[in-house]
Amino acid sequence: MMEVILLERVEKLGQMGDVVKVKPGYARNYLLPQKMALRATKANRAYFDQQQTHLEAANLERRSEAEAVARKFEGLSIVLVRQASDMGQLYGSIRPQDIADGVNDAGVTLEHKQVKLDRPIKTIGLHKVRIALHPEVAVEITANVARSEAEAELQAKAGMPVPAPGTETEAAEDEDDGEDRAAEAPAAEAKLENAGGEESGEGAGADAQTGGEADGDVKEEGAGGAGKTTD
Repeated sequence: MMEVILLERVEKLGQMGDVVKVKPGYARNYLLPQKMALRATKANRAYFDQQQTHLEAANLERRSEAEAVARKFEGLSIVLVRQASDMGQLYGSIRPQDIADGVNDAGVTLEHKQVKLDRPIKTIGLHKVRIALHPEVAVEITANVARSEAEAELQAKAGMPVPAPGTETEAAEDEDDGEDRAAEAPAAEAKLENAGGEESGEGAGADAQTGGEADGDVKEEGAGGAGKTTD
């Protein structure tokens, strides 16, 4: 780990003047080149003590400027038209540079490093994006990601993603098919019951007929037998 002196507030790390330990790569590749920190050497500690008042005054000035700029971002929504599937999945993703380009197109100056995305945007919809104008000043804008300008307008009015063209019709047809099947089911059951009743009736008639024939045969046989006995 490497010790550094922070020259400004760094989110999740510390305030101006704090001496913190960070990974060497993070310090060399980000904090030191961006002049957000100094190596915590004896000479640099003495330099910071001498310059602290000046550094704080400069930081306060930058913060005031950032607060003034923040007013330009109030209620800002940018439209980003991208290709996507019917399920709303983008063919690609929205990254900080895309957000910065959209904001610049809207007439407000922004650098991509000021865009704080936890992860790339990969779906259609309205996405809240955090913009860090200063270590102590952040604003939020809306990225309206849609397949077309018309869809973006509908999303803005609805406050939520809208179905892809054609999917509503398919859903309605599926619902109608479901209702038709539900309506047909009782009729089919009734038909089966009637068929069962007819079969039962036929069976009973056949049994009765068979029984009648059998009784007749018995009677005739009985009669014949009586005649033979008489003789």
